[in-house]
Amino acid sequence: MQPEFTLEQYDEAANFIRSRTRHQPVIGLVLGSGLGPLAGQIEQATLIPYGEIPHFPISTVASHAGRLVIGMLSGVCVCAMQGRFHFYEGYSMGQVTLPIRVMARLGIKTIILTNAAGGVNPDFEVGDLMVMDDHINFLGMAGQNPLMGPNLETFGPRFPAMNRTYTRHLRQLADAVATEQAIPLRHGVYLGLSGPFFETPAEIRMARILGADAVGMSTVNEALVARHAELEVLAISTITNRCIDVLDSDTEPTHEEVMEAGKVIVPRLTKLMLGLLEKLGKKF
Repeated sequence: MQPEFTLEQYDEAANFIRSRTRHQPVIGLVLGSGLGPLAGQIEQATLIPYGEIPHFPISTVASHAGRLVIGMLSGVCVCAMQGRFHFYEGYSMGQVTLPIRVMARLGIKTIILTNAAGGVNPDFEVGDLMVMDDHINFLGMAGQNPLMGPNLETFGPRFPAMNRTYTRHLRQLADAVATEQAIPLRHGVYLGLSGPFFETPAEIRMARILGADAVGMSTVNEALVARHAELEVLAISTITNRCIDVLDSDTEPTHEEVMEAGKVIVPRLTKLMLGLLEKLGKKF
């Protein structure tokens, strides 16, 4: 069995990106459903559609613009994914996480992941921001994970430790910025599932018993690959709907609900992200 992508193919994608921009990004951003408008804040931007980058898939989710945006944000050079790839779109785990490894080959050492998530914790409200302290990777534990197959030692070890996936000082920095800017900020555990469906009431009750505070269809595999490559990782979930745990409820979650909530959440997340990047910029 061969790795899905070779080191040469990751480098081919990275070198193509370098050829298209004068910027040298130091922080990678992955913007989830409804969060793409944050990329509009990037100045001196280079826009690269995914379809032009060697080996990149194309995002098929309507709310994902499907391009890299590289430029300056809050004084820091960033490489932002305006839309991500999901396992439920029919892509392999290698394709889903390819951009993270390409960012690593570009020299990026810090990744900030964002997602739209359902609130499992009954105390959470639509519009909350949640720092991911940890995750439960159902897909990975079931054998669907991007590190299966031969290990590419250039990126990291065969058996990466996952007990420090989300970098402590970045989580602490998020708290400090939120306090300074009076932004309510939750912490919790994210349960990663495959989708593309919203969960049954029984599945939500199970998730709560397992210790999940939020549930979604992305992020954990990106975090896994980033951790394998020894990148620093911060992940922020935006709570776009409250999960339904009662059978025969009169309401049901929809993608439209997620997008509508994003309109409320984006200004709050933008404020937090700009503050984070400003502080992180002092490191570079």
